[in-house]
Amino acid sequence: MSKDLAFIFPGQGSQSVGMMADLNEAHPVVKKTFDEASEAFGQDMWALAQNGPEELLGQTEITQPIMFVAGVAAWRAWCEATDVRPALMAGHSLGEYSAYVCAGAISLEEGVKLVKRRGELMRDACPGGQGKMAALLGLDDEAAVAVCSDAAQGQVVQAVNFNSPGQVVIAGHAAAVDRAIMLAKEAGAKKAMALAVSVPCHSDLMKPAAQELAEQLNATTIEVPAIPVVNNIDARIEMEPGKIRDKLIAQLYSPVLWVASVNTMAEAGISSLVECGPGKVLCGMSKRIVRSMNVSTLQDQSGFDATLAALKA
Repeated sequence: MSKDLAFIFPGQGSQSVGMMADLNEAHPVVKKTFDEASEAFGQDMWALAQNGPEELLGQTEITQPIMFVAGVAAWRAWCEATDVRPALMAGHSLGEYSAYVCAGAISLEEGVKLVKRRGELMRDACPGGQGKMAALLGLDDEAAVAVCSDAAQGQVVQAVNFNSPGQVVIAGHAAAVDRAIMLAKEAGAKKAMALAVSVPCHSDLMKPAAQELAEQLNATTIEVPAIPVVNNIDARIEMEPGKIRDKLIAQLYSPVLWVASVNTMAEAGISSLVECGPGKVLCGMSKRIVRSMNVSTLQDQSGFDATLAALKA
């Protein structure tokens, strides 16, 4: 185990048609992992990831399982290539499920079923364009929270992702989010823009979905993680299976404290973060949180090779 190394897993938003193909050429375990997960999912997940179409890949109930499996597949490729293991793990939103599977707390099969159900419940919790998300850039956390409070007017709009200093994502009823965008611009935000997401993730509008997800989580076997995982909702390490279950339920309607999570890892002695899965969004956000942090990605073979070389150095 490398005491200064942590693996981090992205959530939805980093998916793309053809993702992981390059990594699979060098590590056939990537497609094998997708094939294994497909049995629990009920569709050919590798075909979805490679062929799309993009509109289908962007649907929450598809995106979440695909991104979840992609993180696990990249981890398995890493484990076959080297015996270097991280001291900690963390995942952003959906990525937390990948982290718990890779940490040995949840099986891949049960993880796929959980994430599939999670996506379906989130989709159904706020149908017909009733919900919305937006990114606010250039406001501090307190200002973003204040904007949401002023914009609510009896509806739901909340700061739901504290991604990096000056980058906060908000979510809630579509009209309330639109009001918040206007108020954020008036408050001096550099940018305030709607995201291409109709599901108001991590807001109070997800509480009905969380109640139903609890039923499946309560029926899921959760073990003590072999590698500690920093969770989203309080940025702390939780090892007790029952509390892990409770926090995964609450995660659905609670803000993602990514800034606090990266700071927790840094305070624990982590100086290198490896983003495990498609994209490099978490690398960019994490570097802005802790400037001295070394970041790398396993999104393709060049990133894989560079990560190995950097760790050896």
